[in-house]
Amino acid sequence: MSAVALAPWFEAAPPFVPCEFRIKWAHGAWEHDQARRLRRAVFCVEQGVFAGDDTDTIDATAQLLVAVACVGGLPDQVVGTVRIHEEFPGRWWGSRLAVHAAFRHHGRIGATLIRLAVGSAHALGCGTFLAHVQSQNVPMFEKLHWTGLDDVILHGRAHRLMQADLAAYPPCADPYAGHVAASRGRP
Repeated sequence: MSAVALAPWFEAAPPFVPCEFRIKWAHGAWEHDQARRLRRAVFCVEQGVFAGDDTDTIDATAQLLVAVACVGGLPDQVVGTVRIHEEFPGRWWGSRLAVHAAFRHHGRIGATLIRLAVGSAHALGCGTFLAHVQSQNVPMFEKLHWTGLDDVILHGRAHRLMQADLAAYPPCADPYAGHVAASRGRP
């Protein structure tokens, strides 16, 4: 069969979608580097919340979590991230939740990142887990057993201070293994 005859078949092929995502604590320079690039793409370029870079003092002590797209069972690309930190004993915060635009409708990546963030903090003695959530994301957090505490303006944008219901988040004792989210395959 000629290349011309095969051309329509190749053009009709759907875009590639990884079959699973590993959500875990970041380990290794490449995961940290790709997570920081993703944060800049989402918060600086796409949303315009920060000019040039979103790094702050919390990054020095925060634990970075990543969602890694897997191809053939092997890690390929960081497609989601969030960070957690302990403000003082027992009081934890989550921040900078970001999912690559091309993967926002695949396998509940954001929800699974939240589940691991709260569950791993819970395993480390968390008594209160808080986050400032952008207003458009409040419904998702409410579905995930979070309660709104206060409306605030951060970085010129409406946010809601929210608290996770720790009873809905069992402790995760092995955050480097984390969780697997299966893709729903919607490109």
